[in-house]
Amino acid sequence: MIDTAVRFFQEGGFFMFPIAAVLVVGLIVAIERYVYLSAQKIANRRDFNRLHQMIAKRDFNGALRYAQESGTAMATMIGFGLQRLARRQGREDIEYAMEEGLLDVMPRLEKRTQYLATLANIATLLGLLGTIIGLIAAFTAVAAADPAQKASLLSQSISVAMNTTAFGLMSAIPILLIHSVLQTKTNEIIDSFEMAGIKVLNLLSDSSGSHPDAQPQAAPSLTTASAPIGTPA
Repeated sequence: MIDTAVRFFQEGGFFMFPIAAVLVVGLIVAIERYVYLSAQKIANRRDFNRLHQMIAKRDFNGALRYAQESGTAMATMIGFGLQRLARRQGREDIEYAMEEGLLDVMPRLEKRTQYLATLANIATLLGLLGTIIGLIAAFTAVAAADPAQKASLLSQSISVAMNTTAFGLMSAIPILLIHSVLQTKTNEIIDSFEMAGIKVLNLLSDSSGSHPDAQPQAAPSLTTASAPIGTPA
């Protein structure tokens, strides 16, 4: 099997090398993104549980310090809201701040994932280009060949030229599949941020004893646990 693969690669010609380079780069990006997103998912869940407990105990100072020291995407987003809380701003301002925090961390989660779709397209196009160049060379060689050898030479040349298309598709298909998996994983993490933001806002409202029909009030400061926070207008 190894000999067959090596012979397949050698018979494909020059364009097999750039396709192989695209495949290697795609796999490196895919592995790095998968490891990063998996680590972020675990760290975000840990930080949310920790911050949720601290906010439930109305330890806003401790929660803000933890969010600033942690540096994870989840802690950054909640930290934006806690900074507004420190300024005694209302729930609506806190919500806007957490949305701003989400927009701030999203590029880190989506970084380089879109490259995979581009790399898959490049691999496919390189395969087609290699086939076309190979066919041009094949027909040029057949034109000057002996008539008795033309059919055999043309068949052999076309077979070699098709190797680049096959290898391009073999590289593009798994890269596209990995891109889809990583995109789904990224969307799940972003959805978890939105759910976490809502839970934190509801926790702040519940812990302050606010009522849905109450007028907006100032948010509690980080040093005054008993002050009510504002509710949406």
